[in-house]
Amino acid sequence: MKKSLVLAMAMALGVTASAYAANPFSDVPAGHWAYDSVAKLAAAGVVDGYADGAFDGDKLMTRYEMAQIVAKAMAKGADCDKLAAEFADELDTLGVRVAKLEKGADNVKISGETRLRYWNSDNNDGDKTQLRTRIWIKGQVNEDWTATAMLENVQDLGGIWEDEGGEETTNMQRAYVNGKVGGLAVQAGRYSFCDFNGGIVYDHRMDGVQVSYGKDVQLTAGFGQASSGAKDDMAYAKVATKFGMVDAAVDYYKFDKGTTKQPGEVELYNVSAALPLAKDLKLTGIYMINESEVADADDGYVVALNYKKASAAKPGSWALWAKYYDQPVGTAVDPTWESSYEPFAEGWTGYGVGLDYAVAKNMVAQVKYYEIEGEVSGDEVGTLYAQLNVSF
Repeated sequence: MKKSLVLAMAMALGVTASAYAANPFSDVPAGHWAYDSVAKLAAAGVVDGYADGAFDGDKLMTRYEMAQIVAKAMAKGADCDKLAAEFADELDTLGVRVAKLEKGADNVKISGETRLRYWNSDNNDGDKTQLRTRIWIKGQVNEDWTATAMLENVQDLGGIWEDEGGEETTNMQRAYVNGKVGGLAVQAGRYSFCDFNGGIVYDHRMDGVQVSYGKDVQLTAGFGQASSGAKDDMAYAKVATKFGMVDAAVDYYKFDKGTTKQPGEVELYNVSAALPLAKDLKLTGIYMINESEVADADDGYVVALNYKKASAAKPGSWALWAKYYDQPVGTAVDPTWESSYEPFAEGWTGYGVGLDYAVAKNMVAQVKYYEIEGEVSGDEVGTLYAQLNVSF
């Protein structure tokens, strides 16, 4: 860095001296474009010349020389935290202490989301309201690895929960690392796992390890313990590629014991294809080959139609979607589910429709309706679900 380029930086630090200070450098005469700045900084004791009395503004500086300027500016009370972090090692050599936390402050990012949720069902659940807030903390470990944690607060506000006195919980729900090992992308710890077809099988936490590889043909595999319901050993894998305009994939899931919502061993293969029918309109079909060791473990399918996409970054953007489900027992463990009816242990058929709308930047409203029928009981339950998600 040329010494002359430091002048504007140093002046921006807020270091001032008398406007009438004399300039001590022989090579910065009166009338020079840098005369006033050099005079002020010299008078403040922030910059020095060389032994021959010259400033040498075109000379390249060493990191050590720059650290000396930062140290002197800090001593004058200038606000230069970012420069102090950059030159922390050199400042340490000079005896100027820079806290480790300050040095790494830019490595940590905090974000969050608050979600107000409402259900109204025509079964015994009636209506209920819930507020969920999540705080995400992500830190850069090194060039290849990051660490992420998520703290979640859930407050049951109204409806049947209010009648029961309500409930509030706060837990550390995620804690995992992401990085690279050779050509593999690795994720390990307690992370979110939504199955590869939008959560029709499982959408919850898991404690485990996941690896991914490839570009044109993408391979993903993971194993660990499902965090939903009864703790359960699970494994999953996916092979995905593209044929012309069609996205195609084969997924595999195995839960050794099942969960409280889906008892018994679950083993499932999903074959899926997604085809754009027109601009912003996509049709997805999923066929579920059911090898689960439970009674009535028939094959199933799900068909979805999606139009447009709502983006939190684009106010006014919106999306419509519709899904039809035919999922026998053994095809769902703990899926994405806003219906108040959860017939996972008997299987179900039915549909869901929804509208997403970005009401403002970082604020997205959603309205969904589900009509679900249990395959064994024949119970039919309709659920209206709405939520406002605010991200920050």
